[in-house]
Amino acid sequence: MFTCWLGRLCRRLSTPTGRITHLIHGSHSRRLVLSSQRRIPELSSFVARTNTCGELRSSHIGQEVTLCGWIQYRRQNIFLVLRDFHGLVQVVIPQDESAASVKKILCEAPVESVVQVSGTVISRPPGQENPKMPTGEIEIQVKLAELLNTCKKLPFEIKDFVKKTEALRLQYRYLDLRSFQMQHNLRLRSRMVMKMREYLCNLHGFVDIETPTLFKRTPGGAKEFIVPSREPGKFYCLPQSPQQFKQLLMVGGLDRYFQVARCYRDEGSRPDRQPEFTQIVDISDVFRNTEVGFLQDALSKPQGTVKAICISEGTKYLKRKDIESLRKFAADHFNQEVLPVFLKDNRNWNSPVAKSIMEEQRSELIRLMDTQEDCVVLLTAGEHRKACSVLGKLRLECADLLEARGLVLRDPALFSFLWVVDFPLFLPKEENPGELESAHHPFTAPHPSDIHLLYTEPKQVRSQHYDLVLNGSEIGGGSIRIHDAELQRYILATLLKEDVKLLSHLLQALDFGAPPHGGIALGLDRLICLVTGAPSIRDVIAFPKSFRGHDLMSSAPDSLPPEDLKPYHIQVSWPADSKGKELLNEPYHPES
Repeated sequence: MFTCWLGRLCRRLSTPTGRITHLIHGSHSRRLVLSSQRRIPELSSFVARTNTCGELRSSHIGQEVTLCGWIQYRRQNIFLVLRDFHGLVQVVIPQDESAASVKKILCEAPVESVVQVSGTVISRPPGQENPKMPTGEIEIQVKLAELLNTCKKLPFEIKDFVKKTEALRLQYRYLDLRSFQMQHNLRLRSRMVMKMREYLCNLHGFVDIETPTLFKRTPGGAKEFIVPSREPGKFYCLPQSPQQFKQLLMVGGLDRYFQVARCYRDEGSRPDRQPEFTQIVDISDVFRNTEVGFLQDALSKPQGTVKAICISEGTKYLKRKDIESLRKFAADHFNQEVLPVFLKDNRNWNSPVAKSIMEEQRSELIRLMDTQEDCVVLLTAGEHRKACSVLGKLRLECADLLEARGLVLRDPALFSFLWVVDFPLFLPKEENPGELESAHHPFTAPHPSDIHLLYTEPKQVRSQHYDLVLNGSEIGGGSIRIHDAELQRYILATLLKEDVKLLSHLLQALDFGAPPHGGIALGLDRLICLVTGAPSIRDVIAFPKSFRGHDLMSSAPDSLPPEDLKPYHIQVSWPADSKGKELLNEPYHPES
């Protein structure tokens, strides 16, 4: 039922409808009514405009209107196009001498200046209608104009087809938000969240509850942001997810709860936390006796492997700069080396490792990969999960490149869902393979058939963890949780070697009649990214951080002077070569 509803929602919302839902307050009723047909009533004397730029049609001809908006562009000082969040409308600049002041304002105001115009809605002359514009049958004959605010020279044009670097877009995000695509993405996001709330609350009795942002450290999972308090040596942590609160609400009898929650993870430049699901081929056995250095090094380690993916018709569509871009992406995002292997008609090899690959290795690789003459093979080596992650991501990157060259690989109108189950409950720690860590989180329940293995072979235990995948991207995950305090304590203390005192409140709650429970968390940003077809989740967030977690608009994170840190009993220890140490005056020693 869940994926069916989600699929219907994605299909309904994936294309703009042009209809805006307004909140109306009736004059004789205290009820709030949702309507998509009525205009917003003029409840405030501060509202100067009578209409929005995108709503006027031929039925409004003859009406006197006042509009406010940004100047989109101007043509020959005769016409200008005015824009607001509802759409565009053409304005006729008066040419007669009596309206010289109006003409001066509208002709001299820079593009993207904010103006208010008053005039009459008239028909466009025959043959000058614009069927591509919803307001293309009419225009405004201006009588009055006021410059509300002028615009300085722009760092880039507010047009979707004008290419801009992502860094520049993030630096001037308030300008980037004016673009049609960003407006569409954020408004669709709002509608989608509203539909979710209506479905969960009105149809299935869920309760929307906000959980705290300031919490304490949680063992396992992602690194957390810390927040200092005024108590010496004590800190809050921003929750990486409301995981514990979800369980406590279940204990409290709120068995159908949801929230649109902020999740904070101090992951820096790490890629997606979960490996992408992909068709990869393990070719470790082919290179057991290889002379290639980095392959030898990878295979000599316990979890080492050599894996590859085949890009069909890669030599036809991928250029040398594309291959170098893919290799740089793998190095920058995963710290992983990727080697391209090209197979020409006569089976000559053109790759950095060509001279080191023996003839029998070449033949076996061709057989395993089922390659054709126009294929490109991308090969990497390293720890199993890391190799899978980088190739999974490169597979998606290659698909984007091939589709940009004209190949049709994915139907943008098709939403294909997939459940992934039977995950292992534990994985070896990357830094210490002899110890265990939770594959999902430490509160995930073991599979009922495998509970006995917890005490003998914990690495073989499956979890009751499930992931939801849409069009090849993970959009959500969840699990059935442990509701038995003794089982939770055993997993934390004995298997994961965690300090159970950090979770004494949760263990105590489980002892007070906690019911069996579970849940799922959807990645809202990623889901909306897929629905809108945006290339990055940063295109569906109003004010996102950069890849490295920086706010390029406000330059956050920023430094603080010592006097601001003193109430929190914090002293910054600058690296020896850091210029920042010069900012410190006297070292601060917290009171005992």
